[in-house]
Amino acid sequence: MAAAAQEPAGGLTAGRAGEWIRRWDLQQERYACDREARFTVIADVVERATAPVERPLIADLGCGPGSLAARLAERLPRAEVVGVDTDPLLLALGRAHHGVLVRFADATIGAPGWLAALELDRPLDAVVSATALHYLPEPRLLSVYEQLWDRLRPGGVLVNGDHLFQEDPAVAALASLVGRRHAERHGADAHEDWRGWWAAAARAPELAAPLAERALRGPCGGGDNGLTLQRHVELLHKAGFGAAGPVWQYGPSCVLVAVR
Repeated sequence: MAAAAQEPAGGLTAGRAGEWIRRWDLQQERYACDREARFTVIADVVERATAPVERPLIADLGCGPGSLAARLAERLPRAEVVGVDTDPLLLALGRAHHGVLVRFADATIGAPGWLAALELDRPLDAVVSATALHYLPEPRLLSVYEQLWDRLRPGGVLVNGDHLFQEDPAVAALASLVGRRHAERHGADAHEDWRGWWAAAARAPELAAPLAERALRGPCGGGDNGLTLQRHVELLHKAGFGAAGPVWQYGPSCVLVAVR
């Protein structure tokens, strides 16, 4: 089910936002090995898990400008997809370009009351995330996993696509090498990088308002909790999920699934 259209930031048209999002997607391919394949795997899992549900409710945590959320909404037109982020600029881009498909919520994952900001009217059928949960310190991540277990319906899924390394340092180093070689072969390392994208955004008049709001809020997160794939699985089990494990991996890029 499509969400109601949301008002874009002043001066930011849907078309212009789409250009910035396409540029964002290319930039992200530098860092997420085989990103489109990972998105497809996430969508496959969500489609299977929500097949019996007439109107699935899906949340995308750390959605950025809505790249994954919009793909899910297009793949599952009966679903209500809620994109969750705290970056004013990325939310403005998502609302301007994907606002008909996705309902965006401004919330900091794991902060007190963050789930209330999503305005959920029923249990979640699926929760997804892509390259976002590694920002959360381990205690907060465990709390988030516990809260999501509580809000998912029985049989619902948590699907996390992220950089998740193996415990063994030698295997982790080889996985990182595989990821770099893949990027080189497919030209992903030739795309604009993270700093370049943000520097260009800072010069765009149509993005001045959300950038000003971003500056007022201060840093929007960053860093890496350093948790391995195995540690994520342990935390998911501790949070109550009975089944958890990877369903796809290419180098360090992994899709981890937990079933309520």
